[in-house]
Amino acid sequence: MLLDHDRCYRALASRDARFDGQFIAGVHSTGIYCRPSCPAATPRPRNVRFYATAAAAHEAGLRACKRCQPDAVPGNPEWNLRDDLAGRAMRLILDGVVEREGVPGLARRLGYSERHLGRVLLAELGAGPLALARAHRAETARALLAGTELPVSQVAFASGFSSIRQCNDTVREIYNATPLELRALARRGRHGVRGSQQWIHGTTVSLRLAAREPFDGIGVLQYLADHAVTGVERIDVNAEGSVERIIELPHGNAHVRVTLDPERAGVRVTARLNDVADVAPLTSRVRRWFDLDADAAAIDSALRGDALLGRFVEASPGIRIPGAIDPAEALVRTMVGQQISLASTRTVLGRLAADIASRAGRTPDDEGLLPFPTPAELAEHGPAVLRGPAARVAAIHRVATALANGELELDVGLSTAELRARLLAQPGVGPWTADYVSLRVLGSPDLLLSTDLVLLRVLRDLGAATTAQSAARLGERWAPWRSYATLHLWRASVSTPRGEAVR
Repeated sequence: MLLDHDRCYRALASRDARFDGQFIAGVHSTGIYCRPSCPAATPRPRNVRFYATAAAAHEAGLRACKRCQPDAVPGNPEWNLRDDLAGRAMRLILDGVVEREGVPGLARRLGYSERHLGRVLLAELGAGPLALARAHRAETARALLAGTELPVSQVAFASGFSSIRQCNDTVREIYNATPLELRALARRGRHGVRGSQQWIHGTTVSLRLAAREPFDGIGVLQYLADHAVTGVERIDVNAEGSVERIIELPHGNAHVRVTLDPERAGVRVTARLNDVADVAPLTSRVRRWFDLDADAAAIDSALRGDALLGRFVEASPGIRIPGAIDPAEALVRTMVGQQISLASTRTVLGRLAADIASRAGRTPDDEGLLPFPTPAELAEHGPAVLRGPAARVAAIHRVATALANGELELDVGLSTAELRARLLAQPGVGPWTADYVSLRVLGSPDLLLSTDLVLLRVLRDLGAATTAQSAARLGERWAPWRSYATLHLWRASVSTPRGEAVR
């Protein structure tokens, strides 16, 4: 990734926090790297180099600044914007694929050789897959040391390190501090850090995940509430709203509660895990669920000046894409909801979850929630419990079977085009479903659902477009933020007399 030195230096000199997480400033005269908003004296231009990732700064022999703590920032929005190999690889690395499957597994998922993958990542991001994964482990360790009372031994394995010694050595190298010193440093000036506790089958951890401002967390919660499945999700929408549900993670199901942070932009996460090694994938998935890494200021700035969208942006600054916590679940839920109302969809899905749980001999957890049915359970019990037109039931069962046997693989390492192609190859999946699932699974920022009936109705009421073709032409002026334009138009439907809940 090419970084313009002059542009980056201007951001550094002005201590512009909007660029935190988007690039790293390496000060070679001191041997440290900083976030752009670091309050330290601005170094001379000739002493600074700019890096796309912390891993690239590590490879250059730099260590993290103790003053600005450059890893304690929202993630880079580039990884959702980019559909190239580097962007796809980073999405999988952040989800912990290297820790679970190694570099060979990462390369297999991306469809390239290990050698080619390493060459591209080194050229684009300044570091290879192992170095990028190592940097991510270090950042996870820092977050756990700051936000939990987990002992260092558990922090090491929760972060993906293979040993305590490896964790200690990495933390010392990157942060020039022991893990306990880093814990004290990361908590400097903070109060009321919530802890963690042990339970009989695992660990409960509490974390805080930052978002870029402005952050319309209430809007995300309202969207999730409009689509909540009874018995599967519990959602409160208020100033300190929350969503609670069971999430399938690599080492087992986790009971997760996400609450809006009342003090700073972001969310607080409390999760009961079967294995602390699931902290990293949980963090990655919650960040995508709430679109925490979006560059909201840039998106709002681009859309605010539009004659049609400007008033909606002013009314809802910081709008986010409500992500999907699981790609397979997102696809099934979308297919069930085809051609029926949102209220009917929620009812059908609630009955489906309860019926399959009963057949599988599963009871609600201690908080009274059930997990959403897995593809394997839908493949086994679907024909007996699915209701509706025979063609749609057959299509859902075929998709569940394909997901269960690995014939259809969906993950965040796919490009938007490849995900759409895989979905459209399934009988019963049309362009609207493929676009909608792509928007929610990948957080693709530039998808206008021009065939969506609610969107078309709003555009007709506004006198802006009457057909899918004219809507698509209109949407060209909103690139590369057409997904966010779609969300604004969906939300606009709520405030009009003929409006209905957003899609």
